[in-house]
Amino acid sequence: MTDTTDVSVMKRTLPALGLFFLAPLVAEFLLGNIPISQIFALLFLAPLYGGGAVLIREVVRRRGWGYPSVMILALAYGVLEEGVTTQSLFNPNYADLRLLDQGHISALGMGAPWTLFVLALHTVWSITVPIVLVESASRRPREPWLGKIGLWVYGAIFAAGIVANTEFALSSDSFVASPAQFAGTGIAIVVLIAIAARVGSRGQRRTAGTVPSAWLVGAAGLVLSSAFMLVNDLVKNGWLQAGLMAALDVLAVIVVVRWSRRTGWTQLHSLAVAGGALLTYAWHAFPEDPVMDASRTIDLIGNVVFALIAVVLLVGATIRRDKLSDS
Repeated sequence: MTDTTDVSVMKRTLPALGLFFLAPLVAEFLLGNIPISQIFALLFLAPLYGGGAVLIREVVRRRGWGYPSVMILALAYGVLEEGVTTQSLFNPNYADLRLLDQGHISALGMGAPWTLFVLALHTVWSITVPIVLVESASRRPREPWLGKIGLWVYGAIFAAGIVANTEFALSSDSFVASPAQFAGTGIAIVVLIAIAARVGSRGQRRTAGTVPSAWLVGAAGLVLSSAFMLVNDLVKNGWLQAGLMAALDVLAVIVVVRWSRRTGWTQLHSLAVAGGALLTYAWHAFPEDPVMDASRTIDLIGNVVFALIAVVLLVGATIRRDKLSDS
């Protein structure tokens, strides 16, 4: 009986472990930010990205909330990482890139396009996309995967990840944000958590109606997310860049919310949207310059490997979802 129980617990917690490692793989390696030669960095990044993704997912499912709450909490995660851990929202010369010069908001010590860009990356790709992918392949996409002990373990790992990555960032750059900036970051995180709880407690009212096929929904996700990345790459005027990215964010939210409220929306449609965004990261890695030194050959090999992994995961999750829907 004990052996059977242990096996059952292990099977139930495996999706959480998969999410723990998938989140940093998508966030940094599929993006093309870190080359495959630095794959060992996954062990350092997983407690932060993976720990955050697992905790957000578990809190949302324990409360009976939906994907809107996942995304709002993912935004809160982004504010935490970029406002406290890396402080890139406030550091005028983060990674020697002068990211805040364009569209600079002097009163806040921030750059409008960088803030919109990096928080969208965390909201969509670092947290939400991995959660949707793993849930779509799970038999229990809306149920908790962890018990109380597991939740505390991942919480401790996440806290350790924050501390370790913050210490690493400070050792690499002596910049420290002002007390007002840290206070504003804390307030923003609390407000976002409150909004996620409010949205989640209200639930999502379904209305009668059909939605486009999953293929068309996925194509829309790919087009909108690709347009977002291209705006960041090609538009040089900071305020125009920020305005276009904000407009694309609003458009994506309106389209997805309108479709997802209809009775025809399924988990397969959610996977399609996430898959479109996943493929955007896959193609965008090729023109992306890694932040760590690597030869062009190594960078290209890594991009191909991670893109293939992304496609395999997406196809596998789609097949798995179809089988689970038919059973």
